[in-house]
Amino acid sequence: MTDGVLVHLTEPAAWRAALDTGALRPPSLAGQGFVHLSTPEQVHLPAGRLFPGRRDLVLLVVDPARLTDPVRWAPGVPGDPPGMRFPHLHGPLPTGAVVAVVPYRPPAAPVLPRPDDALGRARALSLSVRTRRAAEVRDVPGGVAVLDPRFPYSRDENRLVLEHPVDAGTVADSAAAVAADAGWPHLAATLTWPGADDVARELAGRGWRAEELLVMGRPATPPPPGRRAEAVDQRELHDLWESSWRRDLPASEADLDEVVTQLVGREHRNDRVVAVTDLAVREEGRVVAAAQLRVDSATAAVESVLTDPAARGRGYGDAVLAAVLDRAAAARCDLVVLEADATDWPRHWYARRGFVPVGSTWEVSASRR
Repeated sequence: MTDGVLVHLTEPAAWRAALDTGALRPPSLAGQGFVHLSTPEQVHLPAGRLFPGRRDLVLLVVDPARLTDPVRWAPGVPGDPPGMRFPHLHGPLPTGAVVAVVPYRPPAAPVLPRPDDALGRARALSLSVRTRRAAEVRDVPGGVAVLDPRFPYSRDENRLVLEHPVDAGTVADSAAAVAADAGWPHLAATLTWPGADDVARELAGRGWRAEELLVMGRPATPPPPGRRAEAVDQRELHDLWESSWRRDLPASEADLDEVVTQLVGREHRNDRVVAVTDLAVREEGRVVAAAQLRVDSATAAVESVLTDPAARGRGYGDAVLAAVLDRAAAARCDLVVLEADATDWPRHWYARRGFVPVGSTWEVSASRR
């Protein structure tokens, strides 16, 4: 487990509501005057008492150094190990004191990142968003499979997400088994553990596509003054997204219209689990550049930075990125992360804007035979 952090177990809906208000205020705060916290080694005790059998909860990973209200240690309840004491926060839990939100699916041991672990926090955010928004989550060796039958063409919604080491054969067999049962038109997995590159390369040798995604991060400090983007209703971005996907998807993609419809249609679900802001720059009223900010605790992610090819070279990418950083700082985030293709030019563009590589993950995929 991770030294130095505390945790709070809660339902995803309660955490999503807290992201809008800036703090979590569970019923115990009004009734008893404090928020129940635990050490990572203790949390299974209140989980068993309060949420027996539940596997859809989240652990909020709390950095005690970011708390402004006092934490006092007190005995638990009869039946707890003799002498055990639990931390109680005598005030609301600020969302800015939470450095990661981790799915709690016992008996698997959760991976809890340290406050200074940018890669761990980035991986936790990606895994958590995928798990919380999924229509179904299944256990597989090394992690979980996330599924959503409403969007079968979206590999982001229908894939394995693996954070514990497994071999290439296990990845292939697990993906094939889930795909056969769920009717996926593809096989796909995200590999996040250290050393996953060896497994990715072995799968590439078996005919899979393997893509290294560079995880990059920077502080959420506001950039210098300059042109800024505006927050918009997500539907205003649909035309820009659709044109981008039509350019990027292979011309041989089966049923391209349906694929694009599903990719656009899935996006609104992110705001149900994390705080999402869509940002845009307009030319003559038309959206020509956009980005999405996702805030989940003190960690934020920037997604879908796009500029219409006809509008490039005018600083619009900088404008939407500046708006992302402004809003992340205002939300009390200290870290903004993103993923960039390790072999493509955008990683250099982000590096010039203060993003530093902190590690990588691997995306592997194959067509079903």
